[in-house]
Amino acid sequence: MTHSFASFNDPSKSNQKLVVGIDIGTTKIACVVGKINAAGKVEIMAIGKAVSEGVRRGVVMNIDQTVASIKEAVAKVEAQCDIKVNRVNVGIAGQHIKSIQQPGIYTRKDLSQEISVEDVQALKDDMMKIHVPAGESIIHVIPQEYTVDMEGGIKDPVGMAGARLQANFHIITGSMPAIRNIYRCVELAGLEVGELTLEPLASSASVLTEEEKEAGVALVDIGGGTTDIAIFYDGLIRHTAVIPFGGNVITDDIRNGCHILSKYAEQLKTAYGSALQSETKNAKVVVSGLKGHAPKEITLSFLSGIIESRMKEILDLVHFEIVRSQYERKLIGGIVLTGGGSQLKHIRQLVEFTTGLSCRIGAPTEHVINFSRMDELVPALATGLGLVITGEERAGVNYTDPLLLVDEEPSMIVEEAPQPAMNSNTMKSFTFEDVLDTLNKVEEAQMNEEVESGFAKFEEDRLAQEMPIEEEPKQAIQREENNLEERLEDTKGKARKPSNKIDILGWLQNFMEQDDATK
Repeated sequence: MTHSFASFNDPSKSNQKLVVGIDIGTTKIACVVGKINAAGKVEIMAIGKAVSEGVRRGVVMNIDQTVASIKEAVAKVEAQCDIKVNRVNVGIAGQHIKSIQQPGIYTRKDLSQEISVEDVQALKDDMMKIHVPAGESIIHVIPQEYTVDMEGGIKDPVGMAGARLQANFHIITGSMPAIRNIYRCVELAGLEVGELTLEPLASSASVLTEEEKEAGVALVDIGGGTTDIAIFYDGLIRHTAVIPFGGNVITDDIRNGCHILSKYAEQLKTAYGSALQSETKNAKVVVSGLKGHAPKEITLSFLSGIIESRMKEILDLVHFEIVRSQYERKLIGGIVLTGGGSQLKHIRQLVEFTTGLSCRIGAPTEHVINFSRMDELVPALATGLGLVITGEERAGVNYTDPLLLVDEEPSMIVEEAPQPAMNSNTMKSFTFEDVLDTLNKVEEAQMNEEVESGFAKFEEDRLAQEMPIEEEPKQAIQREENNLEERLEDTKGKARKPSNKIDILGWLQNFMEQDDATK
């Protein structure tokens, strides 16, 4: 896989390394091109945006519309800085995103050497192979604190001596069909996927400072379709969550409450909307009606009441996730709001009132230099710019599941569990009597084969005998018949000896009885 994101059409600039990030959001698709200097600062080269019509709540719902929007956004950045985009870092979000905490242990083989980067990577690779529910795939494996032998609380174990390396991992998974759809959209647009990054992690890279991550902070990215949460403490990611509600839900509430078109509802929200009804002046706004209908007058107080009610519900879910993470009392940095939804008036006051934590609005300007149009770096571009930063930090490292792009269903679970437990669904297609009849037929076939081999052995022995049959014909024939009968009895006895098949039958019968008892 090539690691060249984009190339200049001008050969004299070919030595400059560019990174491209694409935020596939519910309301917009943003493409950001930048380059990272030696100090880790970002120099933005171009920003392209397009209306997103094929995505709903962070999940691709229409391939063709999404591909067209990606092409439009990429074409804009290519025209702005005269480049050809080849590879992009892509963000992912949606209700299907889940996170779990999982410990991992790696026993080193060569104890004469210190712990190396390869040992740490081997531990991460082992965690990529853990079992996840069917239909899900691992997106990120993020180490927390390490433990070397009995010494815990280690952030970087490289260079230490020890036999056993242990760590707690924050593992983020997502729906495999949703991931494949993102890959397919990017590839149909003529591009290659570089890294797949969880959107709140990308937003945190462009909005948060290292001091905030160390002190403890909750990043809340209010997008068009989802609200993403990432909680940091002691410089490490501690909790992630995706709430399937965003700015579009507020727009729908305004449309239904005021009985106006969606485009007018969105304009009212962005131009006159407020998250606090008590802080809104009692003024009126006139909205054009449908053809043949009179214009509608909407009071700003009524509009803000609709917005405040829905925002309180979203913030209650955010507060619930913060409490569930068990870091509520450790967040010295409070809450940092970003995303398009953070641009509502009085949103900061409502967050502080609802959660009891301090709050600030985060714009993606923390790591940007030499950009003349800083006013264009609104919170809605936090994810796109963050994908440029995280893509540079992890260039060449694959944190995605290698099974993502396989067309058929993966069979790696069989390798992890060679004898998976059977359930009632797998037993519905046959009965216990069917299994018993099948095994009896197998035993009967084996017995017939051994009987035939006994007859063949008898014929060989009879032909090999040198004694004259004429001297005692009746006695010789009777003796050989007796020998044959003894061989047949031995063969039957061997064929009917108890085998492990009887244990299998008993297991199946017990399983069927237990399954019937649970119904």
